[in-house]
Amino acid sequence: MRRDLFQFDLPDELIARQPTEQRQGSRLLYLDSTSEDLRHQQFTDLLSHIEPGDLMVFNNTKVIAARLFGQKESGGKIELLVERVLSADSVLAHIRASKSPKPGHQLLFDEGYSAEMLGRSGDLFELRFSAPVLDVLDQIGHMPLPPYIDRADTEEDQSRYQTVFADQLGAVAAPTAGLHFDDQMLVDIQAKGAKIAFVTLHVGAGTFQPVRADNIHDHHMHTEWLQVSDQVCEQVRKTKAAGGRVVAVGTTSVRCLETAASSGSIVPFEGDTNIFIFPGYRFKVVDALLTNFHLSESTLLMLVSAFAGYKPIMQAYLEAVAERYRFFSYGDAMFLRHNPLAPETIPK
Repeated sequence: MRRDLFQFDLPDELIARQPTEQRQGSRLLYLDSTSEDLRHQQFTDLLSHIEPGDLMVFNNTKVIAARLFGQKESGGKIELLVERVLSADSVLAHIRASKSPKPGHQLLFDEGYSAEMLGRSGDLFELRFSAPVLDVLDQIGHMPLPPYIDRADTEEDQSRYQTVFADQLGAVAAPTAGLHFDDQMLVDIQAKGAKIAFVTLHVGAGTFQPVRADNIHDHHMHTEWLQVSDQVCEQVRKTKAAGGRVVAVGTTSVRCLETAASSGSIVPFEGDTNIFIFPGYRFKVVDALLTNFHLSESTLLMLVSAFAGYKPIMQAYLEAVAERYRFFSYGDAMFLRHNPLAPETIPK
């Protein structure tokens, strides 16, 4: 399956570099590819697609201020992006510098903080800080805005690049479908007779990693830590048994649920996942999906193509560009119903 099948052209001005004034202020593209029903709506119209008995599953990860600016002992400037917190004082991180630091080298930051480079793990650097990592990031860290938001982070980003229900520290990128929800909308969802559940997946910078292999089967998927509790598994089982739908809020929630159900039935899971969902995949749990628009040739575009069908998704993206939707993290959303025939329509 060729990577270039998932390519689309996006005018630069359609990349959302700022959040909407209100969390619910985005647009919503509704797609039921089984009936070829495509509608242009507002995000508040999502409530019309939520049914009594639905279970909406959110990712409650919390973004840490994972970007640091500093210098090497030699004076060269560095930019550091934490990928994963390993312990109270150590991390795996990406480092941008004119020359990579070597083991034993010290990296210097504001407020007298420092970190020692311990070694390499592939493209990542293992670092040990002079103080608890989360304290350092809280004091001098910057919000890790995605690379396509090419501006400095602001005070507004500290709240808007974070969901209102975030409470599990560890992500270095936001679960962006959740950014559209405010507290009132969560109340309104439950007032419709739907239930809410929370899983945790600490989104890593690898979510922005491009697929470089021409054949996507050769792509090496990044890993991310997740947790699906026994309580969530029980909620899923009860929902299915009662004829309700499991509605995933974001592709990270999809990856949680489908990882936990990899054996065929959902069971509690805690640990790393490198699940790669692309056309041909048969979904075991998720019945509907709320998601933002994704990068061209990305693994997430491949995931939604697997969910709703390759041709309907690519046509919907062309429609979204023509209708001037806002793309990516601070952009507009899609609500997708699962197309059970999608696995039979694999692009070649």
